[in-house]
Parts: sequence; C-alpha cells; structure tokens
Amino acid sequence: MRKSQFLAGIAAPSIGLTGIAIAVAINHSWWRLKNNAISDLGKVGLPYNWVMNVPLFISAILAIYYAAGLFGEVKNRVFRIGIALFVIGLVFLAGVAVFPEGTKPHYHVSWGFFLAGSVGYLIAGAGLWLEGLRKFGAFTVLLFTSEALLAKWAFNAFSGVAIAEFIGIFAITAWHYALLLGVLKRSSKG
Repeated sequence: MRKSQFLAGIAAPSIGLTGIAIAVAINHSWWRLKNNAISDLGKVGLPYNWVMNVPLFISAILAIYYAAGLFGEVKNRVFRIGIALFVIGLVFLAGVAVFPEGTKPHYHVSWGFFLAGSVGYLIAGAGLWLEGLRKFGAFTVLLFTSEALLAKWAFNAFSGVAIAEFIGIFAITAWHYALLLGVLKRSSKG
C-alpha cells in the first residue's frame, strides 16, 4: 500500500465526521439526534447543506483510494470480495453527498452505504479469519452483530434514524481503523 493511500485511510473518516459535526452545530436550533436523520443536515434547499455534503464526498473518495490499496495487502479471495463490497458502500456514500435528501436516489444510496459497507466489512473480516487472523475475525463478527442489534433497537426506540445511522457509521469506522492499524503492523514487519 502506498503511503498516500494509508494517509487517506487515516484522514477519510475524520473528514466526514467533522463535516457532520459542523453541520449539527450550524443547525442546532432545529436538528435533534432522536428525531432526525443525519441526511436532514444536507438536504436540498437547506442553507449550508454543502457543509456536510462536501466533506462526505471527500471522505468517500479518500476512503475508496485507501481501500484500493487493501487489495495488495491480502491475497485472500474472500477478503478481496469483502473489500470490493466495502468500496461499493463507499461509492454509495459519495452518492449520499451527490444525491442529498430531497432527491429520488437519496434513500437508495443511503441504505446502500450502510448495507454494502457493513456486509463488506463482515465478509472482509471473514477473509482475514481464513488467513489465520482469528482475533480480528472474531472482532469483526462481534462488531457486526452489535451494530445490527443496536441499530435495530434504535430504529424502534426513536422517531428519527440518526442514532441508528451513527451506530452504523461508528461500527464501520471502528472496523476501518482496526484494519488500518493491522495494515500498519504488517507493513512495519515487512
């Protein structure tokens, strides 16, 4: 993996999350964690919707660039299928920014991000388990299961979906950084 891809992997989640945090701060007078969706912060017609949408797009592009470098890290076919699906999720994330709430494709690209991203990391984690990285594989399954159960709970407990969305985002981000640290360890040994 190139150093630039590794650095893109470090930066990508924080850029997207910072954009969301700034958008929350700008819209704090009406946006509520329990009652809204994250996408409400980037919807069509909202002043400063770009504050969230532009960082999400940049984050997705950087993460795709990072993920492209992962194909050279592990030769396992299951891992590569999982990363390919994860990349599809990142393409959907870029789609969330390009097709904000209020456009027809938004619902589909939003769900596409969460589903493809989460199932992608689950499959990639299974591939690493097959490579002998049993602890990382177990971590992946535990994280995915926790994400699914907590998101289901949040969907039922609150009128908005932001909490469920944040659960998914934080699970994907946690897996991403755990993998990134593993890539760093492997690279320093090689």
